[in-house]
Amino acid sequence: MAEQSVVSSSEYIKHHLTNMTYGHHPELGWKLAETAEEAKAMGFSAFHVDSLAWSIGLGLLFCFVFWSVARRATTGVPGKLQSAVEMIIEFVDTSVRDTYHGTSKLIAPLALTIFVWIFLMNLMDLIPVDFIPVLAAKIGESVFGMDPHHVYMKIVPTTDPNITLGMSLSVFALIIFYSIKEKGVGGFVGELALNPFNPSNPIAKVLLIPINLVLELTTFLARPVSLALRLFGNMYAGELIFILLALLPFYLQWILSVPWAIFHILVITLQAFIFMMLTIVYMSMASEKH
Repeated sequence: MAEQSVVSSSEYIKHHLTNMTYGHHPELGWKLAETAEEAKAMGFSAFHVDSLAWSIGLGLLFCFVFWSVARRATTGVPGKLQSAVEMIIEFVDTSVRDTYHGTSKLIAPLALTIFVWIFLMNLMDLIPVDFIPVLAAKIGESVFGMDPHHVYMKIVPTTDPNITLGMSLSVFALIIFYSIKEKGVGGFVGELALNPFNPSNPIAKVLLIPINLVLELTTFLARPVSLALRLFGNMYAGELIFILLALLPFYLQWILSVPWAIFHILVITLQAFIFMMLTIVYMSMASEKH
């Protein structure tokens, strides 16, 4: 529960929505930002330490769990963890088989990684909003002698647009790679220049190329942006609601936060599924040669 006697509601919300940022300050050099203003002054050279740490840590957790299950898999009656992993793999494999029309062996592992990794990052939103930030503040104060009010810790990486954009741009790079690999440079450019208007008259076809390029490039470039902002927007809104609930009296927190948390389980799963399915669809479109 928020300690409203110590900080105001606006300060509490702002603190919980600020990332732990490390970067080069024009006047102070390389350091952890103590305020949002310092983080802003660091500009493009800044790193969101908390988002990077949690996303990398959860990615390693995903790899370790699936690797350990695969290493110990048996042909007999599987355990609960093996059954859960097999269900996830079968679900993702079915989605890829039904949606992807190419022959690449990369798509299924890519889809599995996206789904499980994003789900784990989203799942962090169900941890009480004060638990880890308060723990981080106490560690920062006792171990490093930091002002606890200047210790920031956001534990949901998908509420950071840098993380979601990084993932979507990686998918975008794969889309371009597969498009050129399957169609060649000429086919890839032709797909953008000769659609959606493709008349049989060669003069009209040439005249419509600029219009086609504007329309197709806009649609093409919107893919990574829509992927990133959809995930970020939904998770950021969910986190903000949990923070607002933490400002309420204790009994109201439980009355309202428990139903929202149960509903949010659907949200975090659905957002991971949508990101995965759109990636499969885009990769399938990139692999089509017609």
